[in-house]
Amino acid sequence: MAKLRYAEALNRALREEMQRDPLVFLFGEDIGSYGGVFKVTRGLMDEFGAARVRDTPISEQTLTAMAVSAAMAGSRPVLEIMYADFMPLTLDALINQASIYEYIWADQVRMPFVLRTQGGGGAGAGAQHSKSLDSLVAHIPGLKAVAPATPWDAYGLLKSAIRDPGPVIFLEHKLLYNMRDEVPDGEETVPLGRARLVREGTDVSIIASSRMVHESLLAADRLAGEGIAAEVVDLRSLRPLDLDTLLGSVARTHHAVVVNEGWRFCGYAAEVSATLMDHAFDDLDAPVARVTMPDLPIPYSEPLERAVLPGPDEIVAAVRRTVA
Repeated sequence: MAKLRYAEALNRALREEMQRDPLVFLFGEDIGSYGGVFKVTRGLMDEFGAARVRDTPISEQTLTAMAVSAAMAGSRPVLEIMYADFMPLTLDALINQASIYEYIWADQVRMPFVLRTQGGGGAGAGAQHSKSLDSLVAHIPGLKAVAPATPWDAYGLLKSAIRDPGPVIFLEHKLLYNMRDEVPDGEETVPLGRARLVREGTDVSIIASSRMVHESLLAADRLAGEGIAAEVVDLRSLRPLDLDTLLGSVARTHHAVVVNEGWRFCGYAAEVSATLMDHAFDDLDAPVARVTMPDLPIPYSEPLERAVLPGPDEIVAAVRRTVA
């Protein structure tokens, strides 16, 4: 094992996939000589040249349409959209092109491209650079969406995403880039569509993704002091959803709390909660609880930002209500 930062794990995955497959190329704003705003692509232009690591103007809609065209032509583009807040600019190409072209063309074309972007609050970046738009991309049939919580999963899921025959939205959290953890020395992929049991428990299943996995683990530590054994499940893939792992967890604990950093109304946590109610009603001893952001913009003020972002306090309170 090697201990890598989350950003370094992503960089290694990109480097290895570009070495493995000459059809993989990167493009996006400031990803080349600058190495990306979060340094995920540092050094890759020097190694692979400007033809395969391309700096671009600020034009998210055009760049996404270019990724669709390049994928249809046989390349494997990896596009970086600097902030998830700008994902709405990509939606015409994603909804009306990438997600449906295999269907429209009767499976005669492939759409192998990855759109990397980062989101989430906690860095004091304000309302236009802090959103979690998981539900926006997970809502679209034909797209896959993943949100790794650890360096190992960032590495393995990105390699799988690049090799996938269809479009994958790869959601990174800005507060995880400096997280350091073990990553296998040898090449290892993580399959898309499989959740991970992070912590075993018997009293409640806490289901989360990305940074909220770590907030859930903090909450589970506190709950253990109260005699509540919380099981923590990392979704990893938002779509496809690993329903089997979720149902197995709920069958053991009979209670569920779904944690998501996005907004509450029509949010991703609502979808997972409804899915559990549809498929695990007989195993549940209480309704599924949700922990999310309130339906508010994210403030720039640090104290106000802390007040709106979900964390261990909110998770612990939701668990207490659920298992009471």
